[in-house]
Amino acid sequence: MSSLLYFIREAFKGLARHMSTTVGSIITIFLSLLIIGVSAIAGTIVQNIMNSIEDEVSITAYVSDDADEASIQAMEEWIGGLEGVSNVTFTNKDQALEDFKASMSSSPEIIDQLDGENPLPASINVELSDPQLVSDVAASIQASEDFVAICDNPDDPSDSLKYGQKTVDRLFSLTNTVRYIGYALIVLLVVIAFIFINNTVRLAILARRREISIMRLVGASNGFIRGPFLMEGALHALIGAVLAIVCLELLRNFALPMLTNALMWLPITVAGSTYVMVYVGLLVAGLLIGVIGAFFAMRRYLKI
Repeated sequence: MSSLLYFIREAFKGLARHMSTTVGSIITIFLSLLIIGVSAIAGTIVQNIMNSIEDEVSITAYVSDDADEASIQAMEEWIGGLEGVSNVTFTNKDQALEDFKASMSSSPEIIDQLDGENPLPASINVELSDPQLVSDVAASIQASEDFVAICDNPDDPSDSLKYGQKTVDRLFSLTNTVRYIGYALIVLLVVIAFIFINNTVRLAILARRREISIMRLVGASNGFIRGPFLMEGALHALIGAVLAIVCLELLRNFALPMLTNALMWLPITVAGSTYVMVYVGLLVAGLLIGVIGAFFAMRRYLKI
């Protein structure tokens, strides 16, 4: 306990003794952790938006007007048992026409051109629990002989399936790319913060070489010599993390509500538990960066 109190006392003395490098280190860690925190929260928002877009991915299987109800119902049950399918519903011709009229309410002239006819086919609508499996589900439906028997174009069953394959492929390619970029950015920022704390502690060590030499001459152990520097690195990181959390809280309470009001059609609300996880993560990451950075700085430059 006495050694720990000594380390803490010496760490605070180091903070006051080397104010310029201390401030530079804290600001660097603060900015790095702030960017990491903003990236994590922004990544959560982007993830929510991507999930909402992916949730809109569905399959529409058009069926022939001559298909009997029993065959359609059997097909619905079979599709419902496929992996990745969450819900299957049936829309008859009359309901399809009503839905079309509702969607075209602002353009009644289009409805008038139908002249009372209903050219729309009935359809089986497939919702997915895993949008990434949309191509596999569509391929399974297309390969089913029972579907070929009831689809509105048995000569080309693929024409009776609509899910925007090219659009879906581009969507998933984009969302996966965004995810990978977000992960890479966070890793890069952690490395940058680690490098800065390493360099800052190294400068502090070089400035106190004489003091360290005296401690070694009087028989101080390597662990005893390292202690204050490790604690100092941890304090730098802890202060930087706290400042980053304060700034993120300000953004959460002032900037995010304005953004939410301006973009009400986008799911950009972030759960409170997410902020707690980010804040705890910043504190832990800051302490690890500070302690590990200080440890490697001493090991490399002092050869203790």
